[in-house]
Amino acid sequence: MTLELLFMVGGLALLDMLSPATLGVTVYLLLTEKERLSSRLMIYLVTVAAFYFSVGVASILGLDALLATFSSIFQNRIVSWVMLIIGGVLFIASFYYPKSKKTDLPRPKSKSKTAMIALGFTTSLIEVGIAFPYFAAIGLMTTSNLEVFQWLPIIVGYNFIMVLPPLILFTLHLLFGRVMQRPLVRLQTRLSKHSGSAVSWVMCIVGLILVFNSLDYL
Repeated sequence: MTLELLFMVGGLALLDMLSPATLGVTVYLLLTEKERLSSRLMIYLVTVAAFYFSVGVASILGLDALLATFSSIFQNRIVSWVMLIIGGVLFIASFYYPKSKKTDLPRPKSKSKTAMIALGFTTSLIEVGIAFPYFAAIGLMTTSNLEVFQWLPIIVGYNFIMVLPPLILFTLHLLFGRVMQRPLVRLQTRLSKHSGSAVSWVMCIVGLILVFNSLDYL
């Protein structure tokens, strides 16, 4: 495991911090929930992190088993070509991704504990399909042939970074209370208007990372 790999995975984790759905739900809860905010928000964020952690572990184990099965035939070159193609497609598609002026972010109809768990799964399922940085990081770790004791802490750290912005917002809300009301409203408006642009930038950057990283193995 090299520092270059850690920096690349860390950079991808920072990109994943731009998740509009997770931030949107967090801001909505901070603005509307008063009595049981801490428990409801923590349940939601733990559900999101646990879902992505499970997907990450399953993906790495699955890709690792696939590579082990076909390594004698394809070695790792086929994976590099796939990464190159996916990276090129993401880079090109980023310029054509629809930049809608307004997007309806998920809002819970109920704020019970069960509803928060269900909302966590729902938003995770919605976003896992466009979690380009996460799957790019998984691809990088898989092609680097890391052992379990190496990639498992990285996955844990990655998921912690993903939910760090909501935790920071929650901490600021606890510290400053009503002072945060107006900034949160502004953030909610920005998330609604510019979520498409955020996805576009993420696609572009992840595409370039995949392309340049795959060139070394072709």
